Amino acid sequence: MSLSDHPRVYGTAALTVAFLAGVLVTLGFKDLYPELEARYQRRKKRYGSRAGPEEHRGSFLFGPVTLEDREDSVMLARSCDIVDGIEGTIGNTPLVRIRSLSEATGCEILAKAEFLNGAGGSPKDRVALSMIQAAEEQGLLSPGRGDTIYEGTVGSTGISLAVLARARGYKCHICMPDDMAIEKSDLLHHLGATVERVPPAPITDPGHFVNLARTRAKQHTASDSPSRGFFADQFESQANYTAHVRTTGPEIYAQTRGQLDAFVAGAGTGGTISGVARYLKLEAGLTSVRVVLADPQGSGLYNKIRYGVMYSSTEKEGTRRRHQVDTMVEGIGINRITENFEAGRSLIDDAVRVTDEQACKMARWLVEHDGIFIGSSSAVNCVAAVVTAMKLPKGSRVVTILCDSGTRHLSKFWKHIAAMGLEGDKSDEQQREEDLFEVLGINKNSLR
Repeated sequence: MSLSDHPRVYGTAALTVAFLAGVLVTLGFKDLYPELEARYQRRKKRYGSRAGPEEHRGSFLFGPVTLEDREDSVMLARSCDIVDGIEGTIGNTPLVRIRSLSEATGCEILAKAEFLNGAGGSPKDRVALSMIQAAEEQGLLSPGRGDTIYEGTVGSTGISLAVLARARGYKCHICMPDDMAIEKSDLLHHLGATVERVPPAPITDPGHFVNLARTRAKQHTASDSPSRGFFADQFESQANYTAHVRTTGPEIYAQTRGQLDAFVAGAGTGGTISGVARYLKLEAGLTSVRVVLADPQGSGLYNKIRYGVMYSSTEKEGTRRRHQVDTMVEGIGINRITENFEAGRSLIDDAVRVTDEQACKMARWLVEHDGIFIGSSSAVNCVAAVVTAMKLPKGSRVVTILCDSGTRHLSKFWKHIAAMGLEGDKSDEQQREEDLFEVLGINKNSLR
């Protein structure tokens, strides 16, 4: 072969190599591209035009390609992990877009599905585990010694404590008002807890359910038994709000990629709203996020946030119908400032008051339009999320909390919904024509 033929040979060889390489790349990419495209479409559907800080879109051969971190893969790996005990099922709950509320408001309303926590089925799983772990670190609880956890609660915290107490080698004793839904105390009994249902009383009364639990714990510790009584003290324990600083807040931040405009939640102990607010505003640096309190009728926290005075018209002499907050809503609403609420009070920007009627109608609306079956406090949160969304620009993102399932509220809240005549069948056309704001009695024009 002459030297003059070398360029032709080299050129032919180069074309052959390039052709083979192209075939191999095409064969490999045909499997890779559908996954990239599927991930892009899922992200586009999820966030619309909002792109996270790690997202860059280009026109690489086949159109839009998303470059992102491996968080989705990590979350998938976690969901496939084997967890150690019931404690491992707590946290990493889904963030659900509530379609009907989002469409009605023109904003994206997302709800943290805390009723899917695997221990007690509420955000109190996080709190109960945090309080028990803190007590164990301090030597106040020791497995196998016969120790008992005492708590005063209207339900959810007691259920979470009862589950985790058994799992970690303790007994559980719950004091609760006797006007709470009976299925809560029934469930506690089945979980092996001792339950004292006591008449409602002011917090200044020694017979108040929280004070009684404290007394029972002291009596246990002072007895001749080698075991100890531990009063969990959810209203004042710092382990309450710090559980949400460590877990709920970071989860919301990660699930939204830090892109949210408001966080809405009610307050019983105040741990959830304070903990999430502290994480988002102080640790994540989202200072522009509006934190909004969802408060049921009869609670004094609405006026405390709005006007700086703890007051409710139902506190007038002779007007209060119940010893506790004058509402059928359970789990949120209070007429005193707890340590947990105080921990985040300065970070709360606004408050929305929700009537019992609005809560009932919202709960029924969510069943009919979204298939979501929730309890009373979750319904209050959703009404407040709608009001908050209407005060924000179109396209804003509002996050709230779905606390527990409606199955814990059958004998009271959902019974009342039925009595209001809200459970009658509606035609598809009637449902389509329903206006959320008319149903809730809200003048949306006054909000925007």
